Amino acid sequence: MSSGVRGALVQRVSAQPDGPLNVTWLATESPRLPLGRIRLHWEPASPTGWNITAHLSLATAEVHLASWPAAPHDWPLLVHPAIHEVLGLCTALTIAIAAVDLSNQLAHY
Repeated sequence: MSSGVRGALVQRVSAQPDGPLNVTWLATESPRLPLGRIRLHWEPASPTGWNITAHLSLATAEVHLASWPAAPHDWPLLVHPAIHEVLGLCTALTIAIAAVDLSNQLAHY
């Protein structure tokens, strides 16, 4: 990870277990992530792998989601299932919140 970068924003995760994990770099001065977005950070570990951390943006804070210490060089395959599932859960939560908001609005009419 180069200087001036605080991680990578997960843009898309393929539903296929060996599919792509698309990310874009996040500059150090980037604003807080939107709700339900995931930031990955990786740095070299021992000669055998990488230390990877994932953070999830919630309504009021960014929280530690997971760590994979000394992950092998093919670490995207390792983190893929967790990232895919969490993004799916966040999407479902967003839809549920919108449904409750709509229900509350309709109840006032």
